Amino acid sequence: MLSNRSAPPATVTPVLVYPDVRAAVAWLEEAFGFEERVRIGDGHRAQMRVGSDGAIVVADVGRERVPPAGEGVTHLLKVRVADVDAAFARARDRGARVVDELTTWEYGERSGVLEDIGGHRWELTQTVRDVPPEEWGGVSVGSW
Repeated sequence: MLSNRSAPPATVTPVLVYPDVRAAVAWLEEAFGFEERVRIGDGHRAQMRVGSDGAIVVADVGRERVPPAGEGVTHLLKVRVADVDAAFARARDRGARVVDELTTWEYGERSGVLEDIGGHRWELTQTVRDVPPEEWGGVSVGSW
């Protein structure tokens, strides 16, 4: 597969719509530590690096693109971090709304959910132990 310096290298790249792209980029950098790598126009789009192998595109409102609004949740982005307590506190301290407090789950993850300035929901998670799915009621169907 060819690589392209003008496109994120991730296999799956969510495109998230915000009413103010530049404000969203600044907030995502400050609150989550993401890194802007490509800017497209003053307020049209931005490509951001998430960790060592992830990416998102921050897009402006336009045509059928709208940010989350009203009741219900349309999506949740899960981001694996090295220190979930520190990452969660950092985002909360910079204005993220806590949706679900941090919890250590029986399947070996510690995670919590935050809502950002644009209404997008983020689950920050950290692996705290390796657990076979069968231990908590899951079923192994294939391997990663």
